[in-house]
Amino acid sequence: MAEDDTKVEEQKSAEPTKEKAVIASKDPVRKITKIVLVVVAFVFVWYVIADRHAPWSDQGRVQTYITPVVPQVSGRITDVYVEKDQVVEAGERLFQIDPTDYELAVETAESSLELAGQEIGAGVATVVTAQAQLVVAETNLEHIQAQSARVFELEKQKVFSVSEGDKARAAIKQGKAQVRSAEAGLDKAKQALGAEGDKNPRIRSAIANLKQAQLNLSRTLVFAPSYGGITNLQVDSGFYANAGQAVMTFVEFNNIWLQVNLRENNLANLQIGNPVEVSLDVQPGVIYSGKISSIGFAVNSTTPDAIGGLSSVEGTTGWLRDAQRFPVMITFDDVGSMPKGSLRLGGQADVQVYTGKNWFVNSMCWLWIRALSWLSYVY
Repeated sequence: MAEDDTKVEEQKSAEPTKEKAVIASKDPVRKITKIVLVVVAFVFVWYVIADRHAPWSDQGRVQTYITPVVPQVSGRITDVYVEKDQVVEAGERLFQIDPTDYELAVETAESSLELAGQEIGAGVATVVTAQAQLVVAETNLEHIQAQSARVFELEKQKVFSVSEGDKARAAIKQGKAQVRSAEAGLDKAKQALGAEGDKNPRIRSAIANLKQAQLNLSRTLVFAPSYGGITNLQVDSGFYANAGQAVMTFVEFNNIWLQVNLRENNLANLQIGNPVEVSLDVQPGVIYSGKISSIGFAVNSTTPDAIGGLSSVEGTTGWLRDAQRFPVMITFDDVGSMPKGSLRLGGQADVQVYTGKNWFVNSMCWLWIRALSWLSYVY
């Protein structure tokens, strides 16, 4: 009987323990806690791996060249051919400065040259024609050099290929050849005036005045330097434009790239040419492809010390300091296929970089950038 009583007591004491175990196994808080811990551990491991091998950033910004449109001569604006935020083609008219005074200056210069030529018995018509041809050639060369400067800058940054730079250099050589040809034609016309005319100071002065008058007249009509857009337009007909003072701003569309500021620990595996996927905030749900064209070497982390002053040391507190970011330039694979207006200076973008061929990491990043692209509809 004593043994039976002991067994009964043991069974009674075991029953609460079993009940506690069953309750613990059905406790939703413990299950949720375990799930959260597993998810947090996975996210942490994923963050460490992806941050090195497939960095992502929402610090992408659309960049391009900004050119103030500055008249080279002063005068009252008679016509403005563009509107604010209008897209213009290369060579399209922007505005016209009243050419009346400059036309009179050309006529006066031509008359002075004719009078000087008559005094030495030489024909001036040939000189005038040759001088006009020289002005056209020099103006054309000036335009080519301005366009080529942008190409050379992008060539240095490896945004443009060497072949694009070679084309620009060839265009400059051709323009210089045209100028030399025009100069030769002008020299020939001057020699036709005779020995006395070629050395006559009045002839040289008259030709210089005519050249300047013709050049000033050609500058009364201002053209768009390339394909782009007009912004910050705050003038209209009747406004007096001063030489050297900007009247509007030109934003170039041909040379557009993306600058993304990545943390230092993102740069370890980055190489020029790595494929990139971009999600623009202006076009949610659309993914564009590109590649890394350059990786920044340096940034200015502090304000430079003044000469003669003391060195300043910037200190940070806390366990974790802010990560330093470096600019990485990205070019789009096919800018021409993008809708006009989709790339605006300063526009924001999410950027996903692929540095390796890990199918799992790349697949997860592929899904991530597309999810962010659709979320752009919300924020």
